[in-house]
Parts: sequence; C-alpha cells; structure tokens
Amino acid sequence: MAGKPGLQCRMNIIINLSKKGEKMAKKDKEFVKEITPMEEDFSRWYTDVIMKTELVDYSPVKGFMVIRPYGYALWEKIQEYADAKFKATGHKNMYFPLLIPESLLNKEKEHVEGFAPEVAWVTHGGDHELSERLVVRPTSETIICHMYAKWLNSYRDLPFLYNQWCSVVRWEKSTRPFLRTSEFLWQEGHTLHETAEEAQAETLQMLEIYRQVAEDLMAMPVVTGRKSDKERFAGAEATYTMEALMHDGQALQAGTSHNLGQHFTKAFDIKFQGRDGKEQYPYHTSWGISTRLIGGLIMVHSDNRGLVLPPKMAPVQVVIIPIAQKKEGVLEKANELYNALKDKGISVELDDSTEYSPGWKFNQYEMKGYPIRIEIGPRDIENNQAVAVRRDKLEKEFISLDNIADTISDMLKTMQADLFEKAKAHREAHTYIVEDYEQYKKDLPNRPGFAKMMWCDERACEDKLKEETGATIRCIPFEQENLGDKCHICGKPAKHMIYAARAY
Repeated sequence: MAGKPGLQCRMNIIINLSKKGEKMAKKDKEFVKEITPMEEDFSRWYTDVIMKTELVDYSPVKGFMVIRPYGYALWEKIQEYADAKFKATGHKNMYFPLLIPESLLNKEKEHVEGFAPEVAWVTHGGDHELSERLVVRPTSETIICHMYAKWLNSYRDLPFLYNQWCSVVRWEKSTRPFLRTSEFLWQEGHTLHETAEEAQAETLQMLEIYRQVAEDLMAMPVVTGRKSDKERFAGAEATYTMEALMHDGQALQAGTSHNLGQHFTKAFDIKFQGRDGKEQYPYHTSWGISTRLIGGLIMVHSDNRGLVLPPKMAPVQVVIIPIAQKKEGVLEKANELYNALKDKGISVELDDSTEYSPGWKFNQYEMKGYPIRIEIGPRDIENNQAVAVRRDKLEKEFISLDNIADTISDMLKTMQADLFEKAKAHREAHTYIVEDYEQYKKDLPNRPGFAKMMWCDERACEDKLKEETGATIRCIPFEQENLGDKCHICGKPAKHMIYAARAY
C-alpha cells in the first residue's frame, strides 16, 4: 500500500505531460496548415502561400490589397536596390498629385483611350459636385507633362531626369494580390531629352536597370525586347519589356520602359529654346516597375512548403534556433553566433522563445522562406559545430563554429547564384521552337512556356494567335534567331523572331 501514492503521483505526472504534449501538438498543427500543392492547383497554391506567410490580406474594397509588414519588407528591398540605381544614373525623386483633372487626361487622345476603361473618377468634394471630374491617377504622364511645360525653358535645363514612388489605381475586373490589383505600388520615371537619340538611350538604360533588379537582386531570369505595336503603352512610340517565366509556364511582364517620342510633349505644348535659338519639342520617356514583381518572385522560386527567398531579397537571411536552450552555455553560444553574423553584415534573428518547439519553428521559418536556418545545441557546442539548413535544399550540413560568419556569408552567395541558375534552367526547359503552328495549337494546353516562332509583323496574325491559343506576343527579343523565313502563323515572309506565351 505504501507504494500506491507514489505510483498514483507518477501516473498523474504522465497524464499531465501527455495532456501538455497533446496541447503543444494541437498548437503546432493549427499553425502549420497545409499549402495546396502547386501541381494540384497552382492558383490556390499561390493564394495559400501569400496568405499563410502573411504577405498580404484582402481589404474591404474588392481588388485592393493590404500589404502586411513581411510583404512590404520585400517591396522595400526592391525600392532600395532600384532607387540606388536610379540615383547613380542622375535621376531624382519627386512627387506629383494623386488626382488629375479630366481635361489633362483628354489632351492625349491615344493615351486616354488606352486607360478609359480602367480609371476611377472623383465627382464630389464633400457634399459638393465638382465642376470638373478628377481621375485617380492610373499613371502620371499627363499631370507631369503639364508641370514640365511650366518648368522647361532652354536646352540648358535638359535633361529632366525625375522619378516618383507612389500608388496608382486601375479598376481591374479580375484581380489577384500582387499580380493584378486595382491599386498597386510602383515607381514611374519621366524624363525629357534634347534629342531622339538621348531619349532612346535613356529608355534602354532603364530597361537594363530593371533587368539587374530582376536577375541580380531577385535571381529571376528575364527575356528583354520590344513589345509589338498592339502591346505597346498607350501613346508610346516604342515599349520595351522584360518577361519572366513562372513555375507554371505562364509569362509575367515584369517591367517596361517606354520611348514616348514627342507625342506627349506636343500634346502638352512642352517647348524649349534649342541651341539654334529656335523653339523645339523635347523627347520624352517613361518607365516603371511595381509590386507585381513580388508575385513573380513567389511564382519563380517558391515551393509546396511555402516561400523560397533569394538571400538578397530576404528581410531576414538567417535564423538561429537554440536546441535544449535551458542547458548551460547554449543561449550564450547562440548569442555569440548572432553577434558574429550581425557584425558580418548578415541580416539575422535569434529565436529563443520557449512557447513553441524547435520543430514548430523549423516549419515556420521554412514556410516564410528564411534562406538559412542554424541549429545549435549542447552536442553541437561540444563538437565545435552548428547545423545549417539552406531553405532551397532542406538538407542539414554540419559547419565548424570557427569562422562561421564567413562560411554563412559564402553559403548565402552560393544560394543566390543557385536559385538564379535553377530558375534559368526551368525557363530553358520550358522554352521551345515552334516547328508547325497547327501542331503548336494542339500541344499548347499541355506544353506551357515560351514558344519561339517567326512572325510577319502583321496585326492580323497577332490577333489570330491570341484568339486561337490564348497566347500573346510577349516580346520581340533583342537577341534575334533565324528560325526560318516564313511567318509560322500565316506563311508570309517573316520579319521577327518572337516569344509567345500565355501570361498573367
């Protein structure tokens, strides 16, 4: 009988521990919710990823998104990198009004026709009807040109190299966070130049900066080239684009740069006194990238476990997770690692919280795409090592604590390069040459990707391509290939090699 109370006590302890374990397991299960496999439903997978990683949330107004801190941190990475490039090439930031008078929008006919279906109008100020409707900017060419006409006097004032970071509103019928929303964040550069040659050089220079943003920062390979006349920006003389291929084989227009010629400067009567003393119209460019890039980032790199972020894009590059942290020396060593990485210029977090188990933390940081996870416990310390896990590989690697900051720095650089090469290999595996147009139409539903084909430069063929396949001409690439002398669509003499694809 003397042993029974002790047995009962032990049983109570076991029961309590079991309940505690069940509670912890339930808590873990509630957080680490399933993400729909992309192979099953790519659209649902994308939505699951952006919602479960808390990048965005839906607002009360359809088509408008709330960008949460983790999502906005990604935009800040793009802003920081691009803005430095802009300033290094002589551009300065400004800000122009959100509201534009209807009369200004109507000054450039082709432009207003291009945006008319998407604009949002302000008709009242308080209880009073406005004497003139105001448009919520879908883009700012008109208001900026109005101001440029006031500021420009002489060729000595040129070039105007200005940019603004802002939001624009285009009332989209079908929306998806980041990819196509009624309001989105972007930058729009607007420059004036003395000559057509200078404007063309500017247009291509900015496209090259965008390529660097995509490839060097985001590890997202792109094809660069010129848009067809049908796809060019409303009011532009020529539009240049960078096109990326998503994991599901659809294309994404990731950034555009427009040579606007003198269309807007003539419409807005922007003149300057030239070197010969005569009045002239300057040449105009505009260019922009937006939060759409974040959607591209997700759909190029991420997987069924959640986000995969290239180290240069990651708000936090490394997370340190102590194992058995109550044991002597573990937290001290974890803090020592934290300081060493921070001093190296690596963005790092130390998760020493006790609310969740290490396994729960592993899942959390994998889902959120932290590039590297470091685990450090008593046995690791004894062996002068730590465990490092790259998010893209999910393989444990034992690394020495000696010079660990250098080791992790090298791992981050390697991961950045590997992600670019992996995305490039995927694009190349899903890029093919069209041999026969009729066969292309049959194969396309089961063969997504970039299709390279020859085109006669006729609008009728471009329309036919979209009507019969749902694909569009993504660009006429700068790097042309001779795939034959006839248009794949109509058989007439070909003028260009094009990239065609279905697109977001």
